Amino acid sequence: MSNSIERNPASYRDPSGFIFEKDGVLYRQVNNYFKEDFDLFIQSGLYDKLVNQQLLIPHQTIHDCISGDENAYLTILPEKINFISYAWEWSFDMLKDAALLTLRLAKESIQFGLSLKDATPHNIQWHKGKLIFIDSLSFEKYNEKNPWIAYRQFCENFLSPLLIMHHSKLTLNQLQLAWPDGIPLEVAAKLLPAKTKYSFHTFLHIHLHAKVSNKAAGKRQKDLQFSRRKFLNLLQSLEMVIRRLKSPSTATQWADYYKEATNRNGYIEEKKKIIQHWLSLNPSLKSAADLGSNEGYFSLCLSEHKIETLSADIDPNCINQLYLKIKQEKINNIQPIIFDFSNPSPAIGVDNKERERFTDRLNTELVISLALLHHLAIGKNIPFEKLASYFSKIAPLLIIEFISKEDEKVQILLKQKRDIFSNYTQTLFEKEFSTFFKIIDKQEIGLSGRTLYFMKRNEE
Repeated sequence: MSNSIERNPASYRDPSGFIFEKDGVLYRQVNNYFKEDFDLFIQSGLYDKLVNQQLLIPHQTIHDCISGDENAYLTILPEKINFISYAWEWSFDMLKDAALLTLRLAKESIQFGLSLKDATPHNIQWHKGKLIFIDSLSFEKYNEKNPWIAYRQFCENFLSPLLIMHHSKLTLNQLQLAWPDGIPLEVAAKLLPAKTKYSFHTFLHIHLHAKVSNKAAGKRQKDLQFSRRKFLNLLQSLEMVIRRLKSPSTATQWADYYKEATNRNGYIEEKKKIIQHWLSLNPSLKSAADLGSNEGYFSLCLSEHKIETLSADIDPNCINQLYLKIKQEKINNIQPIIFDFSNPSPAIGVDNKERERFTDRLNTELVISLALLHHLAIGKNIPFEKLASYFSKIAPLLIIEFISKEDEKVQILLKQKRDIFSNYTQTLFEKEFSTFFKIIDKQEIGLSGRTLYFMKRNEE
């Protein structure tokens, strides 16, 4: 291959093709190995139908061999995805909808004589306000002699975590980080309550599936007739159980944050006015990240300014509520994700390069961090110098709120621990952040005693 070609480290498992980058542009190569299946996918009309229904990422076809690889059949240029997210960063209803999207694609495929060979959340991303399938090489010719090859993968990646969260009433999205290729059936079967063995669909797809899979391990599978009707019945059964699952409704201390904050002497309105003024002075801004977004009040403000916004918060319930709002109101420029500032998603997988860490995936012009700093500095014992350094890696422009130690919310934090925070002062905050940023403006937020800062990262 040419020296200017960089193969994506997450794209190596499928002999059908791979993703690579050239001159900052991402391409997907289709290998000769997959020529017949890919041609069928395009010529059957399935590609056009899925793209027209906004279920599949569209692409341009390039017949030149850009990679220089002798195995290349052709190259496709998919529409750009702004931010890659992973299933452990999704809320319950995001994962549920991704599961239903996968089943819908499988059902659509069989009508065109094709089968969906992959059923992993890694093939689904957020694009223009909705979840969309991104792997055009996941569709192969249907063979009635073979059961659905992606059945176990679907159960481990989608059904297992959704069932565990549904029955435990807990938001356990981090389980998917522990098992990034899916929660094993035998593990899911043990984590689920015993009563699930008496639920027909759960027993079939988890408990019995786990038992049969273990017995069949290492044995050669006999050819089976797996008719379209059997295939569709399987998909219908999976869809039925997925649709019945409900999001954990565990209340958290942040669930009604903005409802309470709006009662504080016009605090929210004044903060919004200041931020909108700063945004008006920077009309060319196209992208932002709202870290500590809660249910997305200020993400929606950024959205109103036509700014593509990543709305990130530690609370899965808040993110789930935002997701449902985005879905209902068809807001197309906010992407919600679960994000813990003190423990962001790490780089994992082969050579720690298969799945990128959060910092390497984030690439926005602006970061806003409102009513978050005191939780990090006092709640998590992270000194200002470390916070300033981290923000400098992700924020060319930064809007950040400082809340003094005397504030009632900070005092609540201090009641839960010994006060060892003599360095938590506004003067030291400004000093440490000035090492990495130039303070463009700062405004007191009405009579709240809180201060908003607008900063620009220092040039290298």
